[in-house]
Amino acid sequence: MDIIEILLLALIQGLTEFLPISSSAHLILPSQLFGWVDQGQGFDVAVHVGSLLAVCLYFRKEIGDMLVAWYATLTPNKEDDAALTDEQRFNGRLAWWIILASIPLGLFGYLSADFIEENLRSALVIAITTIVFGLLLGFVDIKAKQNVALEAFSFKGAMIIGLAQMLAIIPGTSRSGITMTAGLMLGLSRENAARLSFLMSIPAISMAGGYLTLKLITGTEVVDWMSMGIGSVLAFISAYACIHYFLILVNKIGMMPFVIYRLILGVGLLAFVW
Repeated sequence: MDIIEILLLALIQGLTEFLPISSSAHLILPSQLFGWVDQGQGFDVAVHVGSLLAVCLYFRKEIGDMLVAWYATLTPNKEDDAALTDEQRFNGRLAWWIILASIPLGLFGYLSADFIEENLRSALVIAITTIVFGLLLGFVDIKAKQNVALEAFSFKGAMIIGLAQMLAIIPGTSRSGITMTAGLMLGLSRENAARLSFLMSIPAISMAGGYLTLKLITGTEVVDWMSMGIGSVLAFISAYACIHYFLILVNKIGMMPFVIYRLILGVGLLAFVW
């Protein structure tokens, strides 16, 4: 990989991992459109690590609070439970929701990853999923009431989002896009749907990175440590900036700019295919 490819792919991963436009699609497309050699599993691991570090650093306070509250649920007693605040109880529930809602994605990914890798990583599939799920995001963004507070959310709602997240295995769907769509459909505000989606990305990216790492270790690929290092740093910077500004702007601009982008991209890909 030359430096231009490294810079572009790392920035693409960092920006698109958390925007509702599909990072997997954008990482696949350059090789198909420009004839680039596949970046390899080592580089994919590196940019996933960068994105994971970014979301963990950005939400470090929320993660710390949830871990403490979650640990308290493992050793409950009446005195400790009585001393917990409503916020601490909610943090404990939220931690459990994120853990349990991530299980369907892990199971589906484990069972279907090889099939999808061999059959669905094409420009045509990406074009169709980009358009279909883009239209769904736009419809829900316009029609949903968005009046449910995150504190009033339920385990059932979290599991619905977790089941929807399974679809993100299909290139072009967008993990953040489908989880935000499900969150909006269940009545969350744009900001809360995005915030929950970002928190759910932590186990999702960890599982994806772990799977890629295992394939890298058991494979014969030569590791380009310099490319991996540059890619990881750039993915971290771009992902952190993306999370920060998206949460600031999402209630102001809504989801329509991303819907329009997806439709343009999808139609352009269909034209490229045919």
